[in-house]
Amino acid sequence: MATASPSDQTLVPLLRSPSTSTLGPASSTNSLRDASPDPMRRRKTRFLQILSFVSAVLSALCAGSITVFSLYAPRFQSRLHFSQFQINGIASAMSLSMYIPVPLIGYLCDRVGPGPLSLLAVVLLAGGYGSAAALYHKGEVASRTAGPDSSQGLVPYMIVAFVLIGVGTASMYLGSITTCAKNFGKSKYRGLILTAPMASFGLSGILVSQFGSHFLYEVLPDGSRGEVNVFYFFIFLAILLSVAGLFGSVALRIIDEDDLIDGAVEELERSGLLDGSELFRRTTSGRTYGAIDGAIDNAEDAGILGPLKDDEDDEDNALLKKTWLLNAETRRFLTDHTMWWFALGFWLIIGPGEAFINNLGTIIGTLYSPGATDDNTTAATHVSIVAATSTVARLLTGSLSDLVSPTPQNQYPQTGMNSQILPPRRRCTVSRAILMLIAGLLLSIGTLILASGFIQGHGDRFWLVSGFIGAGYGAVFSLTPILVTIIWGVENFGTNFGIVAVFPAIGSTMWGLIYSADYQNGARNSPSVTDGADDDVFCYGQQCYSSTFWAMTASIWVGCFMILWAWKGRDGWTKRGVVI
Repeated sequence: MATASPSDQTLVPLLRSPSTSTLGPASSTNSLRDASPDPMRRRKTRFLQILSFVSAVLSALCAGSITVFSLYAPRFQSRLHFSQFQINGIASAMSLSMYIPVPLIGYLCDRVGPGPLSLLAVVLLAGGYGSAAALYHKGEVASRTAGPDSSQGLVPYMIVAFVLIGVGTASMYLGSITTCAKNFGKSKYRGLILTAPMASFGLSGILVSQFGSHFLYEVLPDGSRGEVNVFYFFIFLAILLSVAGLFGSVALRIIDEDDLIDGAVEELERSGLLDGSELFRRTTSGRTYGAIDGAIDNAEDAGILGPLKDDEDDEDNALLKKTWLLNAETRRFLTDHTMWWFALGFWLIIGPGEAFINNLGTIIGTLYSPGATDDNTTAATHVSIVAATSTVARLLTGSLSDLVSPTPQNQYPQTGMNSQILPPRRRCTVSRAILMLIAGLLLSIGTLILASGFIQGHGDRFWLVSGFIGAGYGAVFSLTPILVTIIWGVENFGTNFGIVAVFPAIGSTMWGLIYSADYQNGARNSPSVTDGADDDVFCYGQQCYSSTFWAMTASIWVGCFMILWAWKGRDGWTKRGVVI
């Protein structure tokens, strides 16, 4: 480690707090137990940590209600007389709004914290579901009194409502997983802890769909229970998410964030990437390794560091240091070519899963002949199956990643030189990349079964499709943020994961449109429910979906190859010495 010259001493307050030495022992920032010798402070830190974890799980549990779109989407078709293209337009707008703003949301979360994001989510979700409830009620009344076509003008407004729902969900969900990633990045069970809010997000589908089906249902003329009452269901979600968001605005916080930033600077200094005034400068050999594979410009090039004034206080210095570090890590993340292979693979794998979940209800409707009513399976049943298998898969993969996968010694970005492995708890280790590939193949089994026509006319077999797709989808979504934290560190997690999370929106929209075109084309050759019914609205038979799901299967396999290339390909993670 080179010694800084006297002229470089002005950088010291910015690089580390007065209480943290970059030449101190490696364990100085490795555990919350070592954060302070004061027992009272340690207990308070632990309490705040647990409170933030509980709030994160609760926020994710409520935010996952967005996954039950298939529960009420068929009602848009039957009650409001929206076409399949219009329904997929609403679903696509929801998906896009849930993913496209995520880099900005993650950027804000890293810099202002998850609490303000949770408060923003309250406004968006309450407004979105409240507006959707009012629009649905208005459209239902109009369809009954003025004819089926009278509700068509509500489609643009419904799209706006679901855009608000998507952005609000993203804010609440990303705030919850960012809280867990940063607060528990030092834990040896960080994979399982990070998986907890993600599993809760999946579990929400079971709880919300079953609650809606059993307590918020319509009463049929004979007094029996009908489908979910969409108006009351939307009102319920608006209230539930408002309560969870208000609690999160107070309880979601990053504990000892200054120590996290100090530790990142310390680790980079220890790795040889921080040398005197040449901050994150290229090593003398001209090459670095790992997920950070290039040099970070010096402080002056970053446009943030400047001559420090004698009267600057520690808070201002800490803010400048944090901003500089996060901006530098964002640049390195975007210029890492393995990130792009990984993100593209994630897009090709998760897009078919997203489209299946959004269109599950209409897919089930294609399995039976017109007028068939005996033992028909329901969308609510399979929304619950997808949610259950997704939840189990998330918890299982999170646990396996802790127990059988190699783990680096700290939570900071891996540079090859700092990628030492913690003592293994098992003799045999399995890379997280292998777990990711297995998850993708599970998802492809579900799409392959559906594409083959094995389910057509046999709704009792549909659990195979929803089970495999739910398990694969949940495992992929669990492993993706874990890999982001393992390879690129936790201090800039919100921004990094937000960038990767944009890609499912593209996949969901693309496959939703492809499925809609396939469905509408098949509808022209499908019999109607009754004479004179609109054959351009309903579709029956294998021709409604088969081509789409064959293409989805191929997409998933290509996505798996891309992740394999990021891992084992030219200058991939293995070649760089990255521990995954």
